[in-house]
Amino acid sequence: MKDDTKEIVSYVFVGGMTTLVNYVVYFILLKIHSHWLIANSISWIFAVLFAYYTNKRYVFKSTNNIKKELLRFMTLLIENICLYLLIDLLNLQPMISKVCVSFITILSNYILCKFKIFKEEGVCHG
Repeated sequence: MKDDTKEIVSYVFVGGMTTLVNYVVYFILLKIHSHWLIANSISWIFAVLFAYYTNKRYVFKSTNNIKKELLRFMTLLIENICLYLLIDLLNLQPMISKVCVSFITILSNYILCKFKIFKEEGVCHG
């Protein structure tokens, strides 16, 4: 399998597992009556930690400095703003809103990971 194809397949698998972690934590927190913003923030932290480790180790095989990579791995603000728009302004259910926002964050996370976060110093994955 070509390296690019293998990378994409690995990313999709890890992304699916990350999404599962995110949804399970979010769902559990909603069920115990946490506010959607708190539930999303906590589930995002769990998902990002899982995604960071698995993408670094298995997908992009990065050896960059962890501080540099983690600083660029911040999409929580965008996700919370999108959820605010869907839940508080458009009155959609929190779980449905989470699914809708996931499509945006999965695509943007791949682009960020591929070209910014796990990019080798001086090398462009293109």
